[in-house]
Amino acid sequence: MDSIAAPATLDDPLYYLRNFEAVLDWVSECHGDLLDAAERAFLNGMAALPVAPKALLTRMVMRSGELFRADKLRYPEIGPATPALTALEAVGWVRRDGDLTLEELFRLYTKAELGRALAPRLAAAGLDPRGRKADWLAALGEPAPAPRPLPAWDPGGHLPAAWRLTVMPLCERLRLMFFGNLYQDWREFVLTELGTFRYERVRLDAGTRPYRHRADLDAWLAVHACRERFEAGEPVAAVVADLPADDTGNPWVEERRHKLRYQLARQWEREDQLQRAEALYAHCQHPDARARRLRVLERRGEYRAALALADEAAARPESEAERQALDRLRPRLHRKLGLARPTRAPAPTTPEWSLTLPLLNLMRAGRVEGAVAEHFHDDRAPVFYVENTLLTGLFGLLCWEALFAPLPGAFFHPFQSGPADLHRPDFVARRRDLFAAAFADLESGRHRRRILDTFQRKQGVQSPLVQWGTLSEPLLELALECIPAAHLARHGERLLRDIKANRAGLPDLIQFFPERGDYRMIEVKGPGDRLQDNQRRWLRYFAEQGMPAVVCKVAWEAG
Repeated sequence: MDSIAAPATLDDPLYYLRNFEAVLDWVSECHGDLLDAAERAFLNGMAALPVAPKALLTRMVMRSGELFRADKLRYPEIGPATPALTALEAVGWVRRDGDLTLEELFRLYTKAELGRALAPRLAAAGLDPRGRKADWLAALGEPAPAPRPLPAWDPGGHLPAAWRLTVMPLCERLRLMFFGNLYQDWREFVLTELGTFRYERVRLDAGTRPYRHRADLDAWLAVHACRERFEAGEPVAAVVADLPADDTGNPWVEERRHKLRYQLARQWEREDQLQRAEALYAHCQHPDARARRLRVLERRGEYRAALALADEAAARPESEAERQALDRLRPRLHRKLGLARPTRAPAPTTPEWSLTLPLLNLMRAGRVEGAVAEHFHDDRAPVFYVENTLLTGLFGLLCWEALFAPLPGAFFHPFQSGPADLHRPDFVARRRDLFAAAFADLESGRHRRRILDTFQRKQGVQSPLVQWGTLSEPLLELALECIPAAHLARHGERLLRDIKANRAGLPDLIQFFPERGDYRMIEVKGPGDRLQDNQRRWLRYFAEQGMPAVVCKVAWEAG
C-alpha cells in the first residue's frame, strides 16, 4: 500500500465508516507487526460485522467519552441502535451492565431524569428537589460512593440503559499508529473533504512510520498518561515517579518525554521546589532545560556551579537564544563572585527613529503598525504589514520540495501540514541536496520563477512556513523585484539554523522602493513597548549582514 485512500465523499451517508475502515486497512498493512492478538481480532471482527453495528461502533469511537445512552444514538443511516448495540455486545466491544460512578451518572443523565431516579437519596440527604444539579452531585459525593450498576442507582427503572464502549483504549492505540500522535482525530478526514484544510500529498509506506517496535507505542502511551495526570492537577512527584525513565531510542517518544520532564521541572520551580527542579532539569534534553537549570542554580545561590555550567554552555551554545541569555547571565555571576567582567565583542546597532503621530491616526488605523504604515506609505514607496509572513513565506515557497520530501520519519499520514522532523537537529542535513538546489536558484536568479510557480500550484496547501492569507502574487512580485537574492539567502540560512525560534521575531513592516530596487524593514514600537529577545536577535543579524532595518519608536500627540 503506497498511500491511504482519499477521504470518503460526504455524499455517502456512511462516509465516516469508510474513512475508519481505510485507517484500519492502513494500520493492518503498515503496522501489522506491531499489533497484538486483541488488535488483530478487532480488525478481523470489524471486517466480519454487518454494516449497522460497524457504523454505530465507528460513531461511538469518534465521539467523546466511553459511555452512551441507546436513546441518544440516533443515526438515520444506521437505524435503531439497540440491535446494533446487541451485536456489538456479542463480540465484547460494548457492555450494558457495568458499574457507573456517581460522576458518570450525573454526566449521562439530565437533572429531571436524576430527580426521579434519585428522589429517595435526595430526600434522605435533605436536598431541595428543585436545587441545582451541581449541588446534588457535591452533596451526594461526600463521601464518594462506590461505583455500582445502573439498577442499584435507579431501582425504579426510571433511567434509560447505558452502554460502555470497551474497546476505546484499543482504538486510541490504532489512532496513535496512524497519526503518530493523539492530538489529531478522525475529523481530519471531514475537514479535508470539506476543503477546510488541504494537505500536500506525500508518498507514504511502512517505511515512513514513526514507531518501529510495540515498546515504542507503550512508552508513548505511558508518557501521554503521565501528561494527562499532570494536566489534571496531580502532584508533580507522583507523575515524575511514573514517567518512563529509560531512553527508548525513538525520537518521537523521547521528544515528548523530555518536554513533559521540562514542564514538570518548571512546575516544581514555580512551587519553589528548587532542588527537585534542578535535578530534573539536569536530566532533561528539552532545548530550554539548561537555561532554566542555570536560573535555578542562581536562585539557590550556587553561583560557582552556575558559572561552571554557564561557561560550558557558552563554549557550545545550543541556540542563539541560549547565547543571548548567557550574555546576560555570565556578567551577573562574575559580579556576584567578585570576578572580572567577561569581555565580549560589541554588537552592531540598528538605527532608531522617533516618530510622533496624531492620536487620530491610531484611531483611524486601529493599531500602531497600521498608523506607521499609513504615515510612510507612498505610491512610489509602498509599505506593507508583513511581520513574520513575507520573508518566511518566500523561503517556504522556494524550498517547498525540501520541506515535503518523502523521507523516512517525516510523514506518517496524509494530514500533516509539514514534516514531523521539522524541528529536529538533523532536519537540514537530511535534505542537504534539496536545500542546496534552492539556494543555487537564488544565486542564478531562477528563484523568482520557482517561487511564483509554487505559489500558483500550491495555493492553499498547508505549510509550516507559508501563511496563504497574508500573501498575494502582486506582493510577492514586488518583494522579488526589490529584495536582493543574497538577502533572501541570508534570511533562509538563519531560518534553517533554528526554524522553531527563527520564524518569529521579524520586523512588522516592509517598505519597497521599486524605482531603485531596494527595500527596508521597520520594527514598530508604541509607547511602553519594548523589543522582544527574538526581535533583538533578528535585528542584530540584519545589522551584521547589511540588511536594511530600523526601529521606529512612536509617541502620540492629542488633537
